[in-house]
Amino acid sequence: MTARSSISETMFPVWVPDAAKRYLTHTDHGCSLRKLALRDNVSASTVLRQVRRIEAQRDDPLVDQALDALGQHPDHIGSHKETDTMSLHSRTLNLPNQSDLEREARRILRRLSESEAVLAVSENMDQAVVLRMKDDMPVRTAKVDRRFAQAFALKDWIKCVRKGRVHQYAITNVGRAALKRLLSEHANPVQTDAGDRFSDQHRDWGQRAVADGQGGARRAVRVNLAESPLMALSRRKSKDGSAFLSETLVIAGERLREDFELAQMGPRVGQNWERFLTPGARGGFGAGRGPAEGPSDARARVQAALADLGPGLGDVVLRCCCHLEGLEAAEKRMGWSARSGKIVLRIALQRLAQHYTALHGQDRPPLG
Repeated sequence: MTARSSISETMFPVWVPDAAKRYLTHTDHGCSLRKLALRDNVSASTVLRQVRRIEAQRDDPLVDQALDALGQHPDHIGSHKETDTMSLHSRTLNLPNQSDLEREARRILRRLSESEAVLAVSENMDQAVVLRMKDDMPVRTAKVDRRFAQAFALKDWIKCVRKGRVHQYAITNVGRAALKRLLSEHANPVQTDAGDRFSDQHRDWGQRAVADGQGGARRAVRVNLAESPLMALSRRKSKDGSAFLSETLVIAGERLREDFELAQMGPRVGQNWERFLTPGARGGFGAGRGPAEGPSDARARVQAALADLGPGLGDVVLRCCCHLEGLEAAEKRMGWSARSGKIVLRIALQRLAQHYTALHGQDRPPLG
């Protein structure tokens, strides 16, 4: 590897993805794929896939412009320290630094997370605007310098959804995860474990009312709404704009999950639930076998609910509500067609809600 390519690697701002750094080092400075793989201790095939992926992304004008800007390096970079050259490079080419990028990302990605919001970019404009449809008319909700939009595209936080004189970009799943992480870091700037910042990007915090004590009083607790596939599905909308799962159905599914978890409390946690839906012996799940078998009342409630649903409907609620198995995985394991699981799950939850209503009326009974 030449000295020029080694120095240029330190010139990139810290926000530039590793794949883009390797692509530019390979294409602009002639460093071979094998040398890049040895330097970074990765497989040569990994570097090759990254280079091909970045090359394919150059069809996106924002990505192409970002790579062109990053590929321009001052000739006198060798006379500065690493930190000085990085800041000099950013100032010379008008590249955003890490703190400014994070600040703008928190503002713009939050706007792009709104319904029907897009980032509009024109070739003749130095700024991009966030537009959102309201009463069939686009309304501008934010604007941002083009250089930040280029960084967003290079980091795969946004993707082009419509090309033309004005290109339109939408937020990606990567961008939504990054927004959660950035908001978490901003709200808690001092964290003992850096891994918590990346864990929070996969969480969706909210509140849920739970029964507290024998009197049936309810209190609000903080929960991770993304923990359960049922909670994630409850945030989807039907074609008419209503919630795909009503609150009653969500409560029924969570009730089954709570009973399922209560039934496993005790020294023995590896309960065999597969025989709930088969006739004949229940595999020793009867009451009166001591505390090691788990709370018998909760086991009996789960068994009664699954027996009422029967095979098929009972299987899907057991997998998705109790075992927290994703819908796609459940569809594959049960041999169903793609995207049919959510319909079957909703039917199963409707039957489950009827089961609990028949036993306890409209009021949800306290746990235990």
